[in-house]
Amino acid sequence: MKKIGFLSFGHWTPSPQSGTRSASDALLQSIDLAVAAEELGADGAYVRVHHFARQLAAPFPLLAAMGAKTSRIELGTAVIDMRYENPLYMAEDAGAADLIAGGRLQLGLSRGSPEQVIDGWRHFGYAPAEGETDAEMGRRHTEVFLEVLKGQGFARPNPRPMFPNPPGLLRPEPHSEGLRERIWWGSGSNATAVWAAKQGMNLQSSTLKDDETGEPFHVQQAKQIRAYHAAWKEAGHERTPRVSVSRSIFPLLDDRDRMYFGRGKEEDSVGFIDERTRAIFGRGYAAEPEALVEELRRDEAIAEADTLLLTIPNQLGVDYCAHVIEGVLKHVAPALGWR
Repeated sequence: MKKIGFLSFGHWTPSPQSGTRSASDALLQSIDLAVAAEELGADGAYVRVHHFARQLAAPFPLLAAMGAKTSRIELGTAVIDMRYENPLYMAEDAGAADLIAGGRLQLGLSRGSPEQVIDGWRHFGYAPAEGETDAEMGRRHTEVFLEVLKGQGFARPNPRPMFPNPPGLLRPEPHSEGLRERIWWGSGSNATAVWAAKQGMNLQSSTLKDDETGEPFHVQQAKQIRAYHAAWKEAGHERTPRVSVSRSIFPLLDDRDRMYFGRGKEEDSVGFIDERTRAIFGRGYAAEPEALVEELRRDEAIAEADTLLLTIPNQLGVDYCAHVIEGVLKHVAPALGWR
């Protein structure tokens, strides 16, 4: 059994060919798709966060709205770039959104991927400390956020407050109990997957990671997940962790599917995401259901994960994206034992 959800980047463009032409469209359609996915029996609705881009960027108002419109489905991010975040203010936002959703948030965090602008986090008021990289700054922000989510007071109360305080040191409010265990780390390397395990975070692994061995993407990703599980066990955490992978999966069920995605088999691709980092990007899957099942059966990383996030083409509209999700749930998942 696997939990199956969707992941939307929330692209929008003012083009006649797009079904998502404005930021308003992207936000409102994301809410509608979460409702539709819940009705179809999907388990999760996740959004990507990109700054300075015509994509979804401010996750907590959106997650709160999705939470108010749904009742069962998990609501999450994959991922929030922690280089841009004030950990204490984020704890307040996350606590509020989680309480509105009844404890259904699954927050994916990370250092972030290459962005639209140079050092965009500087425009948000953040800079690495002396001798610190921007990646280390993102992990430092994450460690502060995780500590705050424990719910322990640390701020000395004013002896003459506007309103009466509870006894003891104070914490950011609202606090949502249990959210700390529903934090994930989006890892692009084996080393950061091990770090996430030591921190007691769940693991998100997408379709892009450092090319560390030259092997096919799914093989490298499976090894990353195994390294994470080994580090989790060594750390001695009591609970069972969760691991998600994301994939583009399109059952070719009708002429629309064949027109959009019937281009033949894709392959992994390799390139450099900056001057130093050689990365591998995993292939997408598009085929008739029986062929698709056989291809996915050979994906080692999906077999290792308990959660699968389907990256959806959001600019094709809510109805079509729901059709893609339903196609996987009905025509692929049962044959693979995921349902």
